[in-house]
Amino acid sequence: MRFMMLMIPKGYEQAKPGTMPDAKKVSAMMKYNEELQKAGVLLALDGLHPPSSGARVSFSGGKPRVIDGPFPEAKEVIGGYWMIKVNSKQEAIDWATRCPGSDNEVIEIRQVHEMADFTPEVQKAAEGFSELKAKADERKRA
Repeated sequence: MRFMMLMIPKGYEQAKPGTMPDAKKVSAMMKYNEELQKAGVLLALDGLHPPSSGARVSFSGGKPRVIDGPFPEAKEVIGGYWMIKVNSKQEAIDWATRCPGSDNEVIEIRQVHEMADFTPEVQKAAEGFSELKAKADERKRA
């Protein structure tokens, strides 16, 4: 089973473009990331720039509308993520509890859909997804 662990740092929704994390916190987080890697559960991870340097695209009435960050209505934003492969939700929770997070951080754990989770109708509608994903993974390695 694959799970995405989403780091939600309180206050990051107000961070200015170019905001950098504290080096001591990064060092502690790297030790945690190395534990995930050594255990063989880590598939991917990344930190994200603050929303003030991002954009949102909404589709009101079926037409795209672009809004540049920051987003005043945002209450919680994602600061980074890990993609892990474990045997259960409880194992994902166990890994999340080992993270050296601070008082202002929350990790949300979400299971990733596998094709087998979907009905035959949805699987048919998603034909070609595996090939698209494989090509994207290949580009990541290049």
